[in-house]
Amino acid sequence: MSVIETRGLRKSFRSPLKKPGVLGAIQHLFKPEYREIVAVTDVDLSIEAGESVAYVGPNGAGKSTTIKMLTGILLPSGGEVRVNGLHPYKDRMRNSKNIGVVFGQRTQLWWDIPVIESFTLLRDIYEVPPKTYQDNLAYFTEMLGLDEFLNQSARRLSLGQRMRCDLAVALMHNPAVIFLDEPTIGLDVAVKERIREFLKTVNRERGVTLMLTSHDLDDIEDVCRRLIIIDTGRIIYDGSIQGLLDKYVKERSIRIIASVKIDRAGAARAMPAGVEIVSSSDREMTVVFDRFRYTAKNVLEIIMKTVDVVDFQLEEPDIERVVKSVYEGRLELVREA
Repeated sequence: MSVIETRGLRKSFRSPLKKPGVLGAIQHLFKPEYREIVAVTDVDLSIEAGESVAYVGPNGAGKSTTIKMLTGILLPSGGEVRVNGLHPYKDRMRNSKNIGVVFGQRTQLWWDIPVIESFTLLRDIYEVPPKTYQDNLAYFTEMLGLDEFLNQSARRLSLGQRMRCDLAVALMHNPAVIFLDEPTIGLDVAVKERIREFLKTVNRERGVTLMLTSHDLDDIEDVCRRLIIIDTGRIIYDGSIQGLLDKYVKERSIRIIASVKIDRAGAARAMPAGVEIVSSSDREMTVVFDRFRYTAKNVLEIIMKTVDVVDFQLEEPDIERVVKSVYEGRLELVREA
């Protein structure tokens, strides 16, 4: 069953056109002019219960605008949207009780009171039953290591501590869906790993549907099984992460270690079209090949004719390189059927 469903979802904004100076301000006051900026257009989504979805794209692509429409913050300009069967904007109160939201640059905690008091206030706002609250508090405290700062004010927390608290708050009322907008931005490696493990656990054990936006591609690979790429307001790819790599990454590489000094010139002459040496030292060499023309076995057999290979490492396609190419406009994607 789809917990998130959109059809032709669209959002545009009116931006004022003003000439500079006082004269321009006066002219705009009496004869205002505007231009339409389309942030999101024709977005079709169907996300099933329990999915973990990465929603990514370059800055200004429409990611946050989409999330704000799904959470009820923004009213769509057109199209249809349902989250748990509800219209997020028209049914904001009911929708808010079925979703959790974490924005990396914002917090739901009150700055000047202890964290535990923020939790109890939000418990009352969401009308969480006492036993559910106690069970969830114990679970999140253990999973996220909250006990050491539950009695500190939010103002005194580090960014990593605050983010762990915000995750607990977002899930305290057992939402069916949680939206995460840059949840690991600015965090150190250890905290990022802890948050990723926590998100995978609640997705696996509690069936919480995750929709994550992030520029950290480690978040995407580690947490999500489905990837949606949006650019200039339109979805340009919707499928598995592996499917993206299999379909669009043309090159693979092999790193070779030899028993004796490598004759690079001789090895280069032995390479057919589509196979290239990109780096080498005395006893190491990296070869890039067109994986649609050759298998790794083919390439190794070619290399071993001129190089005494004692070890090798096959490097898998890199999602960071693919997504970077999309952001830079060097790779045109098509949506999977």
